[in-house]
Amino acid sequence: MLKSTLHHTLISIAVGLLFLLGLPLAGVGLYWLVTFPDVARLAKTNPRSTALMKTRLSQARAQGQSSRPQWIWVPLSQISPALQRAVIVAEDASFYNHEGFDWEGLKEAAVRNLGAGKLERGGSTITQQLAKNLYLSSEKKLLRKAREALITRALERHLTKQRILEIYLNVVEWGRDVYGAEAAARHHLGKSVNDLTPDEAALLAAILPAPRRHDPLEITPYLVRRQQYILRWMRKTNGDSQSSITN
Repeated sequence: MLKSTLHHTLISIAVGLLFLLGLPLAGVGLYWLVTFPDVARLAKTNPRSTALMKTRLSQARAQGQSSRPQWIWVPLSQISPALQRAVIVAEDASFYNHEGFDWEGLKEAAVRNLGAGKLERGGSTITQQLAKNLYLSSEKKLLRKAREALITRALERHLTKQRILEIYLNVVEWGRDVYGAEAAARHHLGKSVNDLTPDEAALLAAILPAPRRHDPLEITPYLVRRQQYILRWMRKTNGDSQSSITN
């Protein structure tokens, strides 16, 4: 009798704990569901702003600085194929072959981070970068990464690869208050993005990992090495990349 009573008591306590633990988890789940972005609308509607743009504006105001974003939206057909190839080579070589996540890249990044003893590189794909750029903060927290993963899957499910690339190239940060390929080409090189040469395209792609650090643009040994690396891979993968870009 005592064993039975104790057993029922333990079960009651366990159920109670699960209920109490479940309330916060259910609340988080409900919040995520209610606030989850309407990714499907991006198939036909261009974003009016991004989370990163809003963050940069808030940072500028907090520092008492003015912020005048340079941002000119252009369709993918007006973005130099050379720049499309250069960015894919530089940022996500397997872009057309994955469904949002480059597992080999993530594994390599994890090994590098383990060796460094800290989170230095994330192995993010273009789709993951777009998810973060459009909707999320830059904090490297577990819940934010989980939300990024969900949005990444939604982007891949609702949008074509061409549309993902088009949005990415139009919203990615390319300097201080410089967003998108057209503004970047004008700001850094004084010309339209559709008129870029392969060398210029590779140079613009080379500054993407740290665009604010390379603004104003100075041709450093690091940028030249990275530009040449991108150019070599553009030539090596030209056939496969070109067929993907023009389809």
